Amino acid sequence: MNHWILELDEGPADGPRLAVKDAIDVAGTVTTVGCKALADRGHVADKDADCVANARAFGARIVGKTNLHELCFGTTGENPTFGTPVNPKWPDLVPGGSSSGSAVAVALGEADVAFGTDTGGSIRLPATCCGVAGLKTTIGRISVRGLWPLAPSLDTVGPIARDVAGLVLGMQMLEPGFTLDGVGAAGVIGRVASPVPVDPALEEVVDRALRDAERNVEPVELEGWDRGSRAFAAVIGYEAWQSDKDLMDIPGGVHDYVGERLRGCSFITAEAYEEARNEQRVWTEEVERLLKRVPVLAMPMLDAPPVRAGSDFQPNPLAYPWNMAGLPALALSLPGGPGAAIQLIGPRGGEELLLATAAVIEASTNY
Repeated sequence: MNHWILELDEGPADGPRLAVKDAIDVAGTVTTVGCKALADRGHVADKDADCVANARAFGARIVGKTNLHELCFGTTGENPTFGTPVNPKWPDLVPGGSSSGSAVAVALGEADVAFGTDTGGSIRLPATCCGVAGLKTTIGRISVRGLWPLAPSLDTVGPIARDVAGLVLGMQMLEPGFTLDGVGAAGVIGRVASPVPVDPALEEVVDRALRDAERNVEPVELEGWDRGSRAFAAVIGYEAWQSDKDLMDIPGGVHDYVGERLRGCSFITAEAYEEARNEQRVWTEEVERLLKRVPVLAMPMLDAPPVRAGSDFQPNPLAYPWNMAGLPALALSLPGGPGAAIQLIGPRGGEELLLATAAVIEASTNY
């Protein structure tokens, strides 16, 4: 049961079951963020995070707080302190990070929706690794008040669910009045040329899904991908060190698994950070120009299948540049083995369009 930090049963008995990543405050519980230092501190949240408060108002039943990669800072989803959630679909592979417990709870059917956070792929990666679906929301659309920060300029909250209908339900919990009424799927999709080598089988999953959905596909390229990637490393590293450096002074408070990575971030200068923010603006402008021509972009979610449990790294080079642009991005797992998923990216505030498009792709999957 390593996917749970704390099991609860709060809310209407007939409400949809919601699991909450333990980086998000739930009133009356300690937000551990998967970290011994914070667990030992034992600070009990006096109120719900905004996203949890909205879910309660919707009628959700909170069934528990889920485990995660310590301090949200990692891609495998493994946690040496609290235990690693076991990938239900491929137990020998990592569950993906950082919202590993949230994806596992959904994949096991123990929650209808789970809230995760996505700063550099942390919803989409575990959703893909565990064979479910996840939605990274537009930066600023969903309040992050009550969320333990990793990189505040990039942090987002979003839903993980078994299918697109579950993601819609999750958005209804997060945002009062959310609806897809009157929203159609994108007729034209820009197929992004992968900027790094990608397993051909994972590329074919995307191409086949688009063919089966009978979408008009336009091949597109993004020349500034490397710029977005470089800038991300500096921005997340600098902000993560500012967020968590005080915890490093607590002996044994942060496991070396994450602590070593945080220490490396301490060398990122304020000047390098500001330069990265300038590069971020250039990258964002390029992506937004492209989205004026094609309403939705598509590419694989992973460049290679998930790694084996106990490995040090799960790649996510196709995920984090979209965080740098602040745009919504959706991962939908498809038949095809570990890592088979399509990633859809939409314009700012375009979650409705992404979900409508994903629903058509999901419905047309026939293999």
